[in-house]
Amino acid sequence: MKITSDTPVGEIVKTNFKAATTFQANKIDYCCGGNQSVSEACAKAGVEMESLIDQLEHVLRESDPDTEYINNLDLGVLADYIVNRHHSYVQKNIPFLKQNLDKIAEVHGANHPELVEVRDEFYQSAGELTMHMQKEELLLFPYVKQMEQAKKENKDLPSPPFGTVANPISAMMAEHENEGERYERISKLTNNYQIPEDGCTTYEVTLKQLADFEKDLHRHIHLENNILFPKAKILEENF
Repeated sequence: MKITSDTPVGEIVKTNFKAATTFQANKIDYCCGGNQSVSEACAKAGVEMESLIDQLEHVLRESDPDTEYINNLDLGVLADYIVNRHHSYVQKNIPFLKQNLDKIAEVHGANHPELVEVRDEFYQSAGELTMHMQKEELLLFPYVKQMEQAKKENKDLPSPPFGTVANPISAMMAEHENEGERYERISKLTNNYQIPEDGCTTYEVTLKQLADFEKDLHRHIHLENNILFPKAKILEENF
């Protein structure tokens, strides 16, 4: 693709997910901030735009089979992929992170009081992400599948319980924004997940887990904000 100053950040990552690494290295939000243009993102992050575009164009020279696979999925299959890959990841890792954050906050909290705040932020995130995923799995995703099936069978648009699909999508995106801001705070509190000199093995493992959790969440949000949600709104509009 040809990248210009007006190209949305999310569209670039949608075209090739390998671009996400470049955006992350330059502290540019490609998931919750996917609608911002390259010029807007550079201005916000203090990045030289021409240099960033050069970096991105270099990355995009190499194709990404995973991106091509995702972009070719039916919406229902993509929704299932998100549940099976990302929702399950969140559910699996929450108990381990809670346990380890409790431990290092207790052992190292006196010298590193920020760990108490990190723990509290994660506990809040765990509860809110759990409710968020339940709303998607019980309400939004089933309706997207109903729309897709009705379209294939040339039937009328199913009657949604929430007026229009744009309503729950707007709510989900607002919740994504909240979580994006939360993990930005956690990253700052931990100095970008750096291990202090007095950190033990559990400390190191926990911050590595937390960094991986944030990374997975970014891709999770990207798949919804930049791919699934826009396609779902277009599908509804085309009935």
